[in-house]
Amino acid sequence: MGFLGILVFLLIGFLLSSNRKAIHWRTIVWGVVLQWLFAFVVLKGAWIQQSMSFLPFPQGTAWFVAGAMFVPMLLRRFTRFQHAALDLVILCVVCTGLLRGNLVGAAFDQMRLIVQGLMQYAAKGSSFVFGNLADPASGYFAFSVLPVIIFVASIFAVLYHAGVMEKIVETTARGIGKFLKVSGAESVSVAASILMGQTEAPLTIRPFLSALTQSELMVIMTAGMAHVSGSIMVAYVQMAHVDIVHLLTAVIMTAPGAIVMAKLIVPETDSPKTAGSLRVKVESQDANFLDAAARGAFEGGQLAFNVGVMLVAFIGLVALLNGVLNSVFSGLSLERILGALFKPFAILMGVNTADAGIIGSLLGKRMVLNEFVAFGDLGRLPADAISQHSRTIATFALCGFANFSSIAVQLGGIGALIPERRGDLARLGIRAMVAGTLANFLSACIAGILDAL
Repeated sequence: MGFLGILVFLLIGFLLSSNRKAIHWRTIVWGVVLQWLFAFVVLKGAWIQQSMSFLPFPQGTAWFVAGAMFVPMLLRRFTRFQHAALDLVILCVVCTGLLRGNLVGAAFDQMRLIVQGLMQYAAKGSSFVFGNLADPASGYFAFSVLPVIIFVASIFAVLYHAGVMEKIVETTARGIGKFLKVSGAESVSVAASILMGQTEAPLTIRPFLSALTQSELMVIMTAGMAHVSGSIMVAYVQMAHVDIVHLLTAVIMTAPGAIVMAKLIVPETDSPKTAGSLRVKVESQDANFLDAAARGAFEGGQLAFNVGVMLVAFIGLVALLNGVLNSVFSGLSLERILGALFKPFAILMGVNTADAGIIGSLLGKRMVLNEFVAFGDLGRLPADAISQHSRTIATFALCGFANFSSIAVQLGGIGALIPERRGDLARLGIRAMVAGTLANFLSACIAGILDAL
């Protein structure tokens, strides 16, 4: 069913295309392949490691072999050495080391420990301010979950100031551009969207925004819709009890998926001015690390406040609508309506039929309201309400900003940077939301297939 879902979602993108003859199929095929490769390496890393146990790799050797990737870089830096054959050999050796030692999976497992530590450190600050109210067991969302957003936003601001995020974005963008043959502006913005918000990521290519083609603009908007920012990802872990490894895998898998869907729906028909690579430059606004931490905390506080008031309003509106529906038609609710509408999509992703109505309702809430409401409802589900398999698929499917309110966010955020292109942003808004949703669904299909193996 998951394989059928992949075909159906790609077909939907194809049918919505503005110019089917202009679709660059190399980009589409490589995008889907990269999604599969990364998901397989992370989610089935232990199985790959066991399958390659015949290779004599002593403990620690895999890390040494992975370090071989820097050899060509050093040779080119200090000599005039150019040899494609050696590059290919070293690439094969590096990949062997990564797979044999399950280094990607090990790195993600370490990220799980880091996130757990971040939640504990954030609890120290929130408990000092709010006392016992900050205890997660208390059930007070405002005092136990929202402070995590503030703390993580401060950490990310320090990483930006140190230039760490700049290097990560630049390296990721280079890989995306090389495999998918997209423009420098597209690859950089998509890479930035993996950890930055949908209005912050375009800032990395601010000088080039006004000259973007329609297809490039569609990619930028779709990537923002299909990803979630790193500053609130930790909050999802705490409120929905989902695995951070699944969230990290989802956002990285979705990068090529977003390009696939954007290029299917709005193919490139012009000549991008940033064809090839593009230098990443994240402008620092801070005088030092303390200034960065303070600014990040302040911006995180604004984000936490926005999330809080948004949840108060949206959850209240859902309750109001359910009250009205139930008074007119006994037993009818928004959850039942959305569950029926999105149930076929849930089934196509591989969700158990018995759970499809519940997952479909979550998918609908993500699109109509936002992902925070959906993740909150997922976290409140009893352990035996749905299977673990369905919960895993839901985690991948919900991990994105693709909803109607995000159209307004992008019109306001990106539109402020390029007011002369506000009309183009408005025309592409619905398409970008649909493309972002389909990109998340693609990732969910692949995750569901691998989870079932």
